[in-house]
Amino acid sequence: MMTDDDLVKKLQKENKILFHKLQRIERSRLLLEARWDRNSNLFRKLHNDRESAEIALREANEKLEQRVADRTADLKEALEEVEKLKNRLEEENIYLQQEIKHVHNFEDIISQCEKLNLVFGKVEQVAPTNTTVLILGETGTGKELLARAIHNISNRKDRPLVKVNCAALPANLIESELFGHEKGAFTGALSRKIGRFELADLGTLFLDEIGDLQPELQTKLLRVLQDGEFERLGSSHTLKVDVRIIAATNRDLGRAIEEGKFREDLFYRLNVFPIECPPLRDRKEDIPLLVEHFINKYSTKIGKKIVTIPYKVMKALQEYNWPGNIRELENIIERAVIITQGQVLEYGDWFPQTTVSGTSSIPTLQEMEREHIMEVLELTGWRIRGNDGAAELLDIKPTTLEARMKKLKIERSR
Repeated sequence: MMTDDDLVKKLQKENKILFHKLQRIERSRLLLEARWDRNSNLFRKLHNDRESAEIALREANEKLEQRVADRTADLKEALEEVEKLKNRLEEENIYLQQEIKHVHNFEDIISQCEKLNLVFGKVEQVAPTNTTVLILGETGTGKELLARAIHNISNRKDRPLVKVNCAALPANLIESELFGHEKGAFTGALSRKIGRFELADLGTLFLDEIGDLQPELQTKLLRVLQDGEFERLGSSHTLKVDVRIIAATNRDLGRAIEEGKFREDLFYRLNVFPIECPPLRDRKEDIPLLVEHFINKYSTKIGKKIVTIPYKVMKALQEYNWPGNIRELENIIERAVIITQGQVLEYGDWFPQTTVSGTSSIPTLQEMEREHIMEVLELTGWRIRGNDGAAELLDIKPTTLEARMKKLKIERSR
């Protein structure tokens, strides 16, 4: 049996072992507490970092969303601008394709007439400015050609010259043509239409036959001339344009004002720089040049070759008073080229038989001299010098005859 001493020793030993265990447990506890404190600090730090990261992420997301929204708005605005430009270019393309169908050539203004040379001087004076021009003259005198000449030598020549014939369009359409309309503005308005004023922005708008513009539209036109502002039909949005106006008419606007058919204030706005086209009867020295030009034009088009214009034909053309002016002359020469079978322009029933009433048929002394010299030149085959030459038959020196021919602007036709 275990003695008491042995039992005490055993208990002391076990207590000692237990004490060491308790010490290890305590150290472990303290270590765990220290680790727990470190982990808690780490957890708190991680928690705080997470909250900061979430806040930063939210702020970054908000900034990104704002940038995307701003960029989207910018892109939307840019797309709308591109769409406007696309529509405008399409409208310009359609308009220019229609214009290509017509013949427009500044070189078609053919003249040696002093009156028209004065007109050309005015064209050169006003073209570089933005001044409104009013071209006056009878039908067929070449008002549109003058308008194109002004535009072609102006600072706006790289933009289109847009034409509106105020007499050709119905009253219910001309407002839409001038100012455009929105989709649904009226029955049949299936899409937005850009008006001629928008098409002519930074360019030139040619208002032909302005004297026939409806009175209700004259007020709107006056506003555009004053402020450069207008609204499309069906829209309350005001548009502003920079357009140079050239207007033309064959009407007496002074009488139209007296009759209440044309606004006086609009007339003064348009009549800043008037240019008057002389009628063909006042520039008969140009008829031979014009006849040759139109014969060349239509001979080439029809496939004929006409090399001679008889004196009696040219004389008859110069004696006619041309109420339809150059347009009538061109139409008659086209008909004459069609009828002519050979290389000599034939005098036939194509020639007009009427003259303008009230005009004098008595030629001037200069006209009689010119006619007489032309007859002698035709008789001699346009030989001036030598035996049986025109100078000998006229009993004057060849140099004198040549000087008279130059003064009277006598040239051999073709």
